[in-house]
Amino acid sequence: MDISSSAPIDPVKLERLADVAVKIGVRLQPGQDLIVTAPVAALSFTRRIVENAYKAGAGLVSVFYSDDEATLARYRHGSDSGFDRAEDWLYEGMAKAFGNGAARLAVRGDDPMLLSSQEQSKVARANRANSIAYRPALEKITGFDINWNIVAYPNSAWAKLMFPQDDETSAVRKLADAIFAASRVDTDDAVIAWDAHNGALRKRTEWLNGHAFSALHFKGPGTDLTVGLADTHKWNGGAETAKNGVICNPNIPTEEVFTTPHARRVDGHVSSTKPLSYQGSLIEDISVRFEGGQIVEAKASRGEEVLNKVLDTDAGARRLGEVALVPHSSPISQSGLLFYNTLFDENAASHIALGQCYSTCFVDGGRLSQDDIAAKGGNKSLIHIDWMIGSGKIDVDGLTANGTRIPVMRKGEWA
Repeated sequence: MDISSSAPIDPVKLERLADVAVKIGVRLQPGQDLIVTAPVAALSFTRRIVENAYKAGAGLVSVFYSDDEATLARYRHGSDSGFDRAEDWLYEGMAKAFGNGAARLAVRGDDPMLLSSQEQSKVARANRANSIAYRPALEKITGFDINWNIVAYPNSAWAKLMFPQDDETSAVRKLADAIFAASRVDTDDAVIAWDAHNGALRKRTEWLNGHAFSALHFKGPGTDLTVGLADTHKWNGGAETAKNGVICNPNIPTEEVFTTPHARRVDGHVSSTKPLSYQGSLIEDISVRFEGGQIVEAKASRGEEVLNKVLDTDAGARRLGEVALVPHSSPISQSGLLFYNTLFDENAASHIALGQCYSTCFVDGGRLSQDDIAAKGGNKSLIHIDWMIGSGKIDVDGLTANGTRIPVMRKGEWA
């Protein structure tokens, strides 16, 4: 059900969010086509996005909807062999559209626990098949060939998961308000607020790039991890310039600055500080050990089977494609909320990502071939999964090539 018609979601702030998604997020260009993916629960919000896109001069806006009930019908009644297949024709079409210059905007608002009670082997097989089919389109996104954005909308099931003591109307209202606050649209001029925020993140990336650290060392409860950084890596955060020259904000919200680890230079152990909600399953208390860049041991108190299936996706799934720094004082962290949604939870804590790296996190990354990126330590994989390792108890040091140790974070805050 499209909950905005029955729940008290502030229509002014919802319109601001749609406006920000188009003008700041994807920063759609006049005449540019746009591909939108969204759950049917976000129907009215998606219509606002489409309207704003056409007002901004969009060429053709194409919307593809997903539906929780249709997804569950597959798991309840679909043939077993069907879980090793995915819509490759759809993703090939999207990749072709991106190759022809289309932008991409994804609305997130699915039930985080939708598949938690389904057979996990089928979930893992379906995820793998989808990852393989999605690869042609994903490479255009992770390579920043195009301008793209992800934004969120409050699904009622998601709201009840976050606020189980509230009735549905109250829970949806609270989640909507939390999304608006995190997305910086609870102010009269959200576009100006985003410009200022992007400027602050830019100063952080300039400081980190100026030091050109060879590695980061994370130390705290359950964590003693050295993350080597890829050769000629570059720190990014906030607004990014895609290869087509468009400056976009890929994630709304965002509080992170991030770069590419060296896929073969990660050693030590690390524990998650927040649960990971992945494809309808919850993975809690992750604890892994790295040797030579590869995860050689992995445990979780919940969802361990799903975690191990993820790690077996391909050769790059056990290696890192991203490391990101987020202060413990970030607005999402200070809200005290667990969103069960990586788009938000990754912006509450420093994190690492298994799998595919971003070419934009290299100096002159747009000119590098896949072989060049691999030679510099960049990872390649069908997946890219962020999980949180930061907290108010984690220290981070930057290590220079000559062994000098420089404080970067102390107790989760910038040093």
